[in-house]
Formats: sequence, C-alpha cells, structure tokens
Amino acid sequence: MIHSTPAATQADYDPFVRGPYPVGERTLQATDSARNRVFPCEIWYPDGAPGSCPLIVFSHHSGGHRRAATHLTTHLARHGYIVGALDHSEVVAPELATKEGETPEQKAARAEAWIASRVPDMRFLLDYLLGQRLPGIEVDPGCIGIVGHSFGGWTALAAPDVEPRIRSVVALAPGGSSKRRPGILPLTLGFQWTREVPVLYLVADLDMSLPLDGMYEIFERAPAPKQMVILRGADHLHFIDDVEKWHETFRTMPLTGDLAKLQAEMRPIGELCSGEQAHLFVCGLTLAHFDATLRGQEQARKFLDGDIESALAVRGVEATRRRA
Repeated sequence: MIHSTPAATQADYDPFVRGPYPVGERTLQATDSARNRVFPCEIWYPDGAPGSCPLIVFSHHSGGHRRAATHLTTHLARHGYIVGALDHSEVVAPELATKEGETPEQKAARAEAWIASRVPDMRFLLDYLLGQRLPGIEVDPGCIGIVGHSFGGWTALAAPDVEPRIRSVVALAPGGSSKRRPGILPLTLGFQWTREVPVLYLVADLDMSLPLDGMYEIFERAPAPKQMVILRGADHLHFIDDVEKWHETFRTMPLTGDLAKLQAEMRPIGELCSGEQAHLFVCGLTLAHFDATLRGQEQARKFLDGDIESALAVRGVEATRRRA
C-alpha cells in the first residue's frame, strides 16, 4: 500500500526541516533461535502519529552499530516513519569476532561469514518488527524501505535479491564495486531483482575507502529507477553521527598495511565539508526519496526531479546529481 499525503501538506514541501512528531525510542532484545543469536534492536517511531506508518530498516557499516546514524533515524521518525535497526551478526556473535593470531585463511573465512550473515539479519529484523505488538507502534507491512551505509549500503542493495517486502532503497556510499581497494571487504552485487525497486544513491566525492569510480560502476550496473547525488568535499564517514570525531579518529589511529595506505590519503576534516552539512544532505534526500516512493507524495517526486543542486546550495551544501 502507498501512503498518500494530503495536498495541504504538499504545498510547501521541504524535506530538510524538522518533522512535526516527537520521537519515541525503544530498545529491545530479539532472539533468533535458528542461529542462536540475540540482537539488540532499536526502534524510533513518531509518537502520536495516526494509523499505521511506513517502516524503514537501517543497516550499519562495518565496525558500526545500530545507533550509528541517529541523525537520520530520528529525522525519518519525526516525519512519520517507524525506523528499526539492529547490531549485525559480526557485532553480537562470538564466533564471528576477530581473533588474535588469525591466519589469512581464517580472516577470509570470517569475512565470508560476516557477508553471509548480513541479509539474513535484515530479514530477521523485518520478521521481528512485523510480528511485534508494541503500544503506539503500528507498522504498515506493505510499505517498507531500507537504508544502509557502506557494508550496510551493500546490505540494502543485496536484500531485494531475496526479500520481496522491500519496496524502496537508499544506499549511502555502498560497498560492492569490483574496483575494491585492498583491505576492503570483498563484496559483490548481483542485482537479481524480479521487480522494480527505486534506489537513491548518496555518495561522497572524496571517499578514500569506497572511491567515487566504484560508485559510478555500481550505479551503471544497477536497475532503474535510480538516482545518484554526490556530496562534495566529503569522505566515507560523513554518513554517520559525529562526523568530525570519527573521521579524525580513523585518519590518525595507528594502522598498518593496506588500511594505512588508505588512511594516508584521507584529508583532514578541516579541509572537508562539515558534519552538519553532510547530515542535512543525507536526511533531506533520504526523506524525499521515501516520501516519493513509499508514500506516493507528488511534491517529493517533483523535488527529486527538480534542481536538487540549487536546493542544497542555498543551505550551504555543495552536491551534484548523476542521472541514469
């Protein structure tokens, strides 16, 4: 079911502004008995929203957690979406944890297990959220989207291969390109979709971990309908909370090998766009995409088809669009 929005609320459509609903938040423990794993889950919801709401599931980056992008999850909830996230298997399963003294073969096997767990994690989360009876939280099971960053962006793009309930995707700097840098997880994308799934790609022009040429490759391979918007002056961690802190933490931490080479190419945060600019970019465009594709909101469609670059520029954000 597509949620339409009354014309009165479409007249001055602005996906960047704070939404009208206060945000409720709940932390739950979800047990996957089939895999013997317990997943901490977070739910953000629009407190007081009438009727059922669209559901968005969020998938975090490698090394991240379910609360890695609360700037985005709360923005969506303020605008009438229920958002769910879990700590992925590599975070919660002891057998998938990094072990001291691993051989290259053991590291490769662990990476394969991480990858193999990702889409089942999201399918489990959907089953769990759709099966819950939580006061004040009513999900529309026919109106589901997914958003993810990096490894989570790959997860968001891989899930529609096997998960028919997902009707819309936002991929934030996703993995899966064949132009993978050494030291990055060996992710691949098949795009074995049997239906139309609209996708918005939000990527960074100075991404040292997943460079822009790889984003172009993924975009060209992906089925339509699709759009890509490139944030200028941004690196890979501009899509999570506390951008300045985590960018500089990663850039300056003691690393060796392939990751040290990648790290050496990163620019200091003072030479890049701010976290505030990046969050405005991510929140506004993600909301507009889901408003257009899940709610069927005509003004959101017009916004995305219009001059996005100018709409961002007047807010101090430099970006360019790549069309299919």
